[in-house]
Amino acid sequence: MATLLRYYTFSLGFTAVCLALAGWYGWASTGSITGTLSILWIVIVLSILEVSLSFDNAVVNATVLREMDEVWQRRFLTWGILIAVFGMRIIFPIAIVAIAANISPVEAVTLSLNEPAEYERIVSDAHLGIAGFGGAFLAMVGLTFFFDGEKDVHWIASLERAINRFSSIPAVEIGLVLLLVYGVSTALPQDEALTFLTSGILGLVTFIGVNALGALIEQREARKKAAGEVVRSGLGGFLYLEVLDSSFSFDGVIGAFALSNNMVVIALGLSVGAMFVRSMTIHLVRQGTLAQYRFLEHGAFWAIIILGVIMLLSAIVHIPETITGLIGAVLIGLSLWWSVRYNRNNPDATD
Repeated sequence: MATLLRYYTFSLGFTAVCLALAGWYGWASTGSITGTLSILWIVIVLSILEVSLSFDNAVVNATVLREMDEVWQRRFLTWGILIAVFGMRIIFPIAIVAIAANISPVEAVTLSLNEPAEYERIVSDAHLGIAGFGGAFLAMVGLTFFFDGEKDVHWIASLERAINRFSSIPAVEIGLVLLLVYGVSTALPQDEALTFLTSGILGLVTFIGVNALGALIEQREARKKAAGEVVRSGLGGFLYLEVLDSSFSFDGVIGAFALSNNMVVIALGLSVGAMFVRSMTIHLVRQGTLAQYRFLEHGAFWAIIILGVIMLLSAIVHIPETITGLIGAVLIGLSLWWSVRYNRNNPDATD
């Protein structure tokens, strides 16, 4: 227990600070105990929602992070979390409003504090582009994991082996995502379809660009090394993780407005969740949990594919965030249980 708490001490302290700030803000803005408790409750629920939606994020972060050198691991876990907390949970919604309403960032902040309903409306109106970009990017992340000709560990064996047989076809996952994006766009009005298609293509291009940058830097590193294993390039991996985290954050930021349209409350709740994602990522990397539980990654990447598809479909039908989080939790839980059962039946097996 003491070892486990070591990874989550900072997050627990950060949570206490955020709850204290929420209590102070609640009292200052409402002047009543009932109003203060209401704001505290919303912050707690938002935190839980963000953690439930982001566990698969932590698993995938750990998958990439374990291949990076220690210097870039530390940079992601310090700089990266600052970007995740302050960039995606605070600055990103303000930037959306500033661009969409053609106002300055200062005016956007003022709008979020003084006219939260209008602020929520502007952010919600930007959902179409966010859904296209984030859904396409996440779908590519998940599909690329399974369309890997070198993969020899399979969880849902019959399905994953069938997918694996098509891995030699160049860019097959890109074609699948493009078909899905196009299919959803046909159900939208013409002007909305163009926005959705454009954002989906940009999501694909961003995925390809970040991976291409990582590959180029890895090739440069490989040429410098006469022997030894090549670790994932620090800069390429860092950028990949930042875009990935941003894509994961979209649904949490948008879904938070179902509970509150107060920017301060949303920022406090989602920031707590983001900090726990960092702690879970460190825990998974330092403890070697991914190696111990051989199917855990599979569960996370299946959850990512489903999340990506749900984001794309959200352009035409609303799917509650609780369902998204529940699906991810169930898949990861099942993959963990399957891993435990495998370890029990194969005590001498090694990956």
